Amino acid sequence: MSASQELILDGTKIAWHKERIESWERGEKIAPVTIDMALTRACNYSCGFCYAMFQENSRKVITQKVIFNFLEDCAEIGVKAISFVSDGESTISPVFIDAIKKGYELGISMAVGSNAFVLTKNKLEQILPYLTYLRVNFSAGEKKRYAEIMGCKESSFDRVCQNIIDMVEIKKRDNLDVTIGMQMVLMPVDGDQIIPYAKLGKKLRPDYAIIKHCSDNEDGGLGIDYKEYDKLHSLLKKAESYSDEKYKVAIKWSKIKDEGKRKYQRCFGAPFMIQISGSGLVAPCGMLFNEKYKKFHIGNIVD
Repeated sequence: MSASQELILDGTKIAWHKERIESWERGEKIAPVTIDMALTRACNYSCGFCYAMFQENSRKVITQKVIFNFLEDCAEIGVKAISFVSDGESTISPVFIDAIKKGYELGISMAVGSNAFVLTKNKLEQILPYLTYLRVNFSAGEKKRYAEIMGCKESSFDRVCQNIIDMVEIKKRDNLDVTIGMQMVLMPVDGDQIIPYAKLGKKLRPDYAIIKHCSDNEDGGLGIDYKEYDKLHSLLKKAESYSDEKYKVAIKWSKIKDEGKRKYQRCFGAPFMIQISGSGLVAPCGMLFNEKYKKFHIGNIVD
C-alpha cells in the first residue's frame, strides 16, 4: 500500500498517545498532544463557508517574541505538534516563517493549513523542509466557481494551482517527508464542484484531496441543511474513484453522514488538543472563541 493510501484522514490518532491518556486517567497534569492555532485573525480571502465570522473576539497581535516564548514553553512541557490552522490566515503574519522554523528547531512537529495564495516558490523553499504537512484549502475545481465560493479573484485560482505544483515539485526534488494535501469544505449547494475538484487534484498531484462537511454554529448561521448531503453520496463515491497509488481522494464520511448531530454528551478532547485563536485567545474548542463564550476562555498567550 502506498503512503497516500495509509493516511488517516477521517478519524483520530489518539491511540498513538496511550501514555498521555493513561497519565490523564490518573489525574496527572498533562500537556496537549497537539495545538491548533493561528498567528493572526486576518485573512486575504472571504470564503462563504468560513466559520471564523462566528469566532470574533478581542484582537491582539502575536509578535515574534510572543510566539517564540510560547513555542519554547510548549517544547518544555511536552507538546508534540502545532498546526497553524484555526481562525485566520497564518501565512500573512510577519512571524509565519520564523515561527515554523523555531518550532521545528525545538522538536515540535509543525504543520500548516492555508489558502496558499502567498505561498509562492520562494516561501515554499523556506518552509517545506520544516513541516509535517501542508494542507491547501481549495473548495472548488473550476476557476469561476473557486472565485465565487472562496471570495477572491478568478486569477487567484491559477496562482494557487501553480503554488501547489511548486510544492509538489520541491517535495519530490528534495525528497522531503512533508505530506501535501488539498481540502474542500463542501456546502451542499456546491455539489457541482465535487468531481472537478477530484479531477484537479489528480492533475496537480498532491498526496491527497479531502472533502469534508461544512461546520455550522449552534444557531445555524450558515444555513446548512445537513440532510442535503445525502443527495451527494453518489458524487462523493465517484470522486473517490479518482484515487490512484500516489493520490488519494478521501471523504470525511463520519461527519457527512451524521447530519450535524453529536453522538456524545461530553467532550474529553480539550486536554489533548487545545485551540488558540489568531488573537492569542486560548479556549477548549474553536467554536468557543467568540466573546459570548467568555466563561470558557482560558487566557491569552499575548498577555
